[in-house]
Amino acid sequence: MSDDTELFTIGELARRTGLPVRTIRFWSDCGVLVPAGRSAGGYRLYDNAAAARLDLVRTLRELGLDLDAVRRVLRGQTTVRDVAEAHLRAVEAEIRTLQVRRAVLRHVARQGSTTEEMRLMHELARMTAEERQRVIDAYVRETFDGTGADGPGAPIAQAMRTLPAQLPADPTPEQEEAWVELVGLLGDEDFRRRTREMAVAGARPADEPRGPDPARVGEHAGRAVRDGVPPESARGGEILSLVLDGDVPPAERLRLADTLATFTDRRVERYWQLLGILNGRPPTPPQVPAFEWTIAALRAHA
Repeated sequence: MSDDTELFTIGELARRTGLPVRTIRFWSDCGVLVPAGRSAGGYRLYDNAAAARLDLVRTLRELGLDLDAVRRVLRGQTTVRDVAEAHLRAVEAEIRTLQVRRAVLRHVARQGSTTEEMRLMHELARMTAEERQRVIDAYVRETFDGTGADGPGAPIAQAMRTLPAQLPADPTPEQEEAWVELVGLLGDEDFRRRTREMAVAGARPADEPRGPDPARVGEHAGRAVRDGVPPESARGGEILSLVLDGDVPPAERLRLADTLATFTDRRVERYWQLLGILNGRPPTPPQVPAFEWTIAALRAHA
């Protein structure tokens, strides 16, 4: 008998392919592997083509394809390429889902959380990218509604929409943490209220006193923060004079302090820092502490 017509029992086929007998029998029962004939005793017999077919089935199964997909390939109803592309999309979607879950679990494991935070994290992990995008868009609409498409808040609104609804393709642990923290901020009602307050105030006519040069605030007030200079001290008053543009009357100092306070918030600054981490930008030093010092100094020396 030639190799082309040689037939094998399931046991012999198992020895040739290295597959367990029970696996070959199961695939044969499912119609994935068709016997070439039967022995006089009624046992299934397989030819060399069956051995090659088993290698293909094993490869497809190890790649994660279900038996229905394998059958379609073997029957010529679809190509391996088409099935591989569809499976690749499914695997990539599963990877993204697992990345989100890993990010959430890592955040909870590192930071701990309240029951409410756990609920939010659970909802976050279950959301699709489209659902998370709707959350982001709703936040931006809620914050900037009525402030004008050409108003001063429009560029900020557009920038806030750049928060990705999905994690980067290969996120670092820092990006995972940043993404979870950012989405958590969007669910914080107090944060949403605060950013809305800033957006509305920024859209009003500019009748408030002009603020100090941010570069001066960062240079002089920032140094005062680092050196531990109390804003109400005499030295604090001297540094304030370096920050201000000219002599500012006491009443104007109080108005200026209130204006700066409206636009100074550590959580909002944190939002932009986290967005920078996600987008791979180099970190920027925090500016809010210097502005907080300036606000306190303005009120103390009014």
